[in-house]
Amino acid sequence: MNRDAVENLAKAATAVGAKLLHVSTDYVFDGTNTTPYLETDPVCPASAYGRTKLEGEQALMANCKDFVIVRTAWLYSIYGTNFVKTMIRLGNTQDSINVVFDQIGSPTYARDLADALMDIVSASEKGNFIPGIYHYSNEGTCSWYEFTLKIHELAGITTCKVSPIAAKDYPAKAARPAYSVLSKEKIKADYGIHIPTWEESLADCIAKL
Repeated sequence: MNRDAVENLAKAATAVGAKLLHVSTDYVFDGTNTTPYLETDPVCPASAYGRTKLEGEQALMANCKDFVIVRTAWLYSIYGTNFVKTMIRLGNTQDSINVVFDQIGSPTYARDLADALMDIVSASEKGNFIPGIYHYSNEGTCSWYEFTLKIHELAGITTCKVSPIAAKDYPAKAARPAYSVLSKEKIKADYGIHIPTWEESLADCIAKL
């Protein structure tokens, strides 16, 4: 899915002269940076997910010249299963929870990402298509622990104690990058996209929930 399907789409787009807009992930990096990742930084995935998403990027670039790849991170929304909805559910049903404090990133409201993608589509329709790799997430940074505290605050949850734990003490099927902050300067410069802070977008999401 992550590699072969993207290659098929890239070949199909080229065959009909279409542009291809593809969503990728911060998992293409190993998370060892201490400053926001640039699009030009070396990739080094630390999991099968990150490796196959990177292979998808490479297959796209090898088979289609009119592409935009948008890497994003820490997605949540009012739909489906995601971290925000899980923390609200646990906050309302548990007396206490443990949340990782030593992984840093930028929570991203899927609605904001969708708006950014549509801005790129609109620019393309007006003849202002700039191909390449871009990064998008909401502005600002936090840990999963800090993210949870803000979720509970905005959701009015006061009876659940949230305790910080180290990532090494939390079992995960795939290794998460310790640092997932992405630089958004390129997408702002090329496409003029306004990016809200993660706090204001989280408030919008929880208000809808």
